[in-house]
Amino acid sequence: MYKLQNKLEKEDILKLYTKGFTQPADFKIGIEYERLPITSCSYKAVDYWPEYGIKNLLETFAKEETWDYITDDKNIIGLKHKHDTITLEPGCQIEISAKPEKTIFELKNKIDNINSALIPITEKMGITLLDYGVSPYTTNKAINLIPKKRYKIMARYLWGILSDVMMRETAGIQCCIDFESEEDAMRKFKLANKLSPFMTAMFANSPIRGSVDTGYKSFRALSWLNTDNDRCGFCGKISEKFSFEEYIDCVLKTPMIFIQRDGLPFEINGNITFEEFLKDGWAGTQATLEDYELQANLYFPEVRMRNFIELRNHDCVGGDLKYAILAIYKGIMYNKSAMEECEELFKQLQYKDFAELRYNIPKQTLQAPVKKAKVLDYAKEILQIAENSLKTYSTGEDKFLEPIKELTLNGLCPADIIIKNWNGSWHRSMTKLINYLTQA
Repeated sequence: MYKLQNKLEKEDILKLYTKGFTQPADFKIGIEYERLPITSCSYKAVDYWPEYGIKNLLETFAKEETWDYITDDKNIIGLKHKHDTITLEPGCQIEISAKPEKTIFELKNKIDNINSALIPITEKMGITLLDYGVSPYTTNKAINLIPKKRYKIMARYLWGILSDVMMRETAGIQCCIDFESEEDAMRKFKLANKLSPFMTAMFANSPIRGSVDTGYKSFRALSWLNTDNDRCGFCGKISEKFSFEEYIDCVLKTPMIFIQRDGLPFEINGNITFEEFLKDGWAGTQATLEDYELQANLYFPEVRMRNFIELRNHDCVGGDLKYAILAIYKGIMYNKSAMEECEELFKQLQYKDFAELRYNIPKQTLQAPVKKAKVLDYAKEILQIAENSLKTYSTGEDKFLEPIKELTLNGLCPADIIIKNWNGSWHRSMTKLINYLTQA
């Protein structure tokens, strides 16, 4: 198929991670913020192609704000301006990825500015960008994929009864953090995995889907539980001994979906792992570093390693709640004493406890059992640790914890408020749900 190239070595791959080493004084925090575009009048998911669709939204924004196009086979799939991007997820979910900053205040200012520029366009087009974790009205069979070749291949390949829900219906918030060394990266990586089910519970915000109460407080988290377990869930066993090389091995042992050559995708459909590709090649071609990067991007663990650490497991939430996610991670991960306190908090829990939590959290959230306690008990401790740490920075960023403290200290997650009102004073009214979500 192609001429053989110089063989890719694991040492070449390792450099992708070690190049992320950053001095603590230069640590920053980043956010990836996905939202669901719905029509303001009918609440249906907005498609890519119509006159008042996502393609025209991006074109209008690019023209008015002088952002550049990101294209796939000449189709607009996103926009970029310097280091900030607005991109599309498979079902037209709109994601803002802001260049990491030193403080959460700087990130908030950047997100607010982008949203301020988006609002006149979305209002004119009759589109609402919803801060919510799953499509509240339109379900996946009525949501078309955007014209991005990768997504069509993924949709055909990904196995799991809710993989189409995950791709087309869900929206989340991701946090990105830095590390100074491999030891620091692995410590943060393991702790982030242990924190992940508790954070999913605290920020659960997707109970109503397809106009019905699903019985789950995070239907988004449920969808990930039922999406291709070869590449989802925890990476490794959250073991005490872990390394970049062991993370790379997890990626290598994952079945391959496709590779790209000369801009064209060639489907592999899980017939070989990347480890086999690295060793023996495939159809006359050998693995390249770009192939590994694609493979790593098609690997979806709760916490993903790059030249930074990507924490991926939170429903989209509204208002300043999204910045509370960043505040918790910044407070814990950038303070060694706070990390020690969290490690001590989880000391009695084994891998099976965290694995069980992943399955219990979507329905029970803060009330899920952990040994002889509940997730709520741990969540309160996590918040206290983060708050104490943030106060030592004297940056005022502890203020971003207030919205989640108000919920957690009362034993609630965002979904609890929605469920109570949905089955109570809202009388299962989609209009009242949307009004609530847009005012949050």
